[in-house]
Formats: sequence, structure tokens, C-alpha cells
Amino acid sequence: MADHPAPAAASASAPAAVRLAEYARRDLEEILGAGDDPFGVAHTGLTWLPKEIHFGVRAADGRLVAHAGLLPLPLTVGGTDTEAVGVGGVAVAPDARGRGLARVVVGAALAHARTLGPRYALLFCRPPLVALYERLGWRETAGEVLVEQPGGRVVPMPLRTMWTPLTEGARLPDGPVRLRSLPM
Repeated sequence: MADHPAPAAASASAPAAVRLAEYARRDLEEILGAGDDPFGVAHTGLTWLPKEIHFGVRAADGRLVAHAGLLPLPLTVGGTDTEAVGVGGVAVAPDARGRGLARVVVGAALAHARTLGPRYALLFCRPPLVALYERLGWRETAGEVLVEQPGGRVVPMPLRTMWTPLTEGARLPDGPVRLRSLPM
């Protein structure tokens, strides 16, 4: 299937993001190379959900150099059930970093997420990536975040949890955060 243009503005130095018709392990390897732990999160021991909607950036030669995926998720915040759009699988090829591709691909994913209905987007990241996401407008959640795991277990998320509004004026309510599914 062909890629579809996404509604994300690209700078003069960064190509535009496109919605990917499919995204598989070979695509991730095209971006980050082969490896057992491409995102550096295997130490968490968590089971993750695959994303359903994918955006990518291709280099002039057609090589996939950046990706961000989306997945609608059930969430409870401060005792209130709601939904969020999970953002995950964000990757930029090492030789393409520093060109604004994370901004382009995450921006395209968030533009689409705004059409899905939830008021918030949520992501999990390693501590060294918090500053990057803060520059992109994300905020860290306060307090512990719980996520589900196989067998009905509910465990604390060992990674940093960040959120961003998808609608004008949206604020993540105060209180405990629980993802009512596996993390994305």
C-alpha cells in the first residue's frame, strides 16, 4: 500500500511526514537497525501493545528515517474514566538526528490524534528523552502511573509518563493515573 500525506508542516530542512499504510519489524530495523531492544526498555519487563496508526518520514532516497505510532487507550485519572491516545514507537535513525524529524513525525501523529476524540495524548519515555518531549510541548505527569500487564496484574510504570492536550484548554485532571490496558 502507498503512504498517504499527513497534515504536518515540514521545515525547509525536514521532509514531510506521511501516514504509513503498514509498519512492521523490518521498518523499525530500517530506522534503528537490528537489535533485541531498540527502544532501551527491555529492562522494564513490561508487555507492550502494538500501535494501530503509523506515521513516518522518508529520506530523499525513500529510506524510512523516522516513525511515531498511535493507539487509542482507556485511562482513569483522578477516579474518572476517560480515553487518551497513546503515542509510542517514536524513532529517528541515528544518522538523521538533529534535523527536527522527531518534531515532524510526532507533530503529524498528534494532528491525526486530534481527529480521534480524546482530549489527551500520553507517552512513556526513558529519562534522557524527557527534555526532548518537553521541547515538543509535552508535560510530565505527577505521581505514580499504573499500567496493566498479562494475567490481570497492575504495576507501576517504571518509565516517565508524559501527556499533551489534544483539544484547546484540555488539562489532565489531578489524581492517580491508571492505564486500563497494556502500555503502548
